[in-house]
Amino acid sequence: MSSSRAFALSVLVVSACVLGLAPILVRLTETGPAAAGFWRFVFAMPLLLVLTARPKSWAGGGEGIGRPSKWMILAGLFFALDLSFWHYGIVMTSVANATVLCNLTPVVVTLFGWIVFKERPARLFILAIALAMSGAFAMAAGASGAQGTNPLLGDIFSLSVALWYSGYFLAVKQARTTAGAMRITLWATAIGIPPLAVVSLLLGEDMIPATLAGWGACVGMGVMHVAGQGGVAWALGKLPASVTAVTILVQPIVAGLLSWWIFGETLTPVQALGGALVLAAIVLAQWSSRKPGVPSDGDQTKTGAGPKGPAPVNV
Repeated sequence: MSSSRAFALSVLVVSACVLGLAPILVRLTETGPAAAGFWRFVFAMPLLLVLTARPKSWAGGGEGIGRPSKWMILAGLFFALDLSFWHYGIVMTSVANATVLCNLTPVVVTLFGWIVFKERPARLFILAIALAMSGAFAMAAGASGAQGTNPLLGDIFSLSVALWYSGYFLAVKQARTTAGAMRITLWATAIGIPPLAVVSLLLGEDMIPATLAGWGACVGMGVMHVAGQGGVAWALGKLPASVTAVTILVQPIVAGLLSWWIFGETLTPVQALGGALVLAAIVLAQWSSRKPGVPSDGDQTKTGAGPKGPAPVNV
């Protein structure tokens, strides 16, 4: 693995760990689920504007605001749907379940690339996907069942997020062929604000946090959004979408551990085993991406991660 690819992978792992804070902060915002997403986007905007306008850097700054492409618009709409369903899932079921089920994105991304772009994944990668999904199922099935207001509906909502996040994922991947990470994240965030506001108002949610701690959680979500989602968007320009989709499965592991520590949600032995399987799948997927004779330096043209979508052999 070249140093540039290793660095991109390191940024991706750190970003995924940062995003593992999201379900914790959602519960601490003292607002409705969709309203939490609204404040996440609102507080992220000032930082995104600064980063987009700053001198050009490795993070993709310096482009200027410009105009959103159709892929940025789609990314914003898909992300608004993602947060609306997922935040309700976080409230209705356990943090571990909500985060794992919504991260079944690799299956959708890989099937999309396979069916639409005729990009057949390697056998070892298919094994990695199966292992990851087995781990995800174990984490969901092994939950104690005592968390959340409506565990079954919460699990369904969280499962649907895999579809919305896959749409976001693929839209960002396409947008990265012509724009930098910060500009894409800026426009996807700005476009997602109005839908989240409408959803929260129509559902009669509490829009305003009751305490300073609630406001702090809202601000924290904005910072987390820029650091986490911006890092993932940047990595999508350096790594195949399929590799990125599996690697971000460290997010539910981080969220599960934090929910156990902060909220006392039980991490059962079965859930712990599921987390170990997911980590093993990530290692296997990275191994499967190292085909002999194929450069692993993040060159999109050479690795197959170009404009047509996710690479055929990586997740």
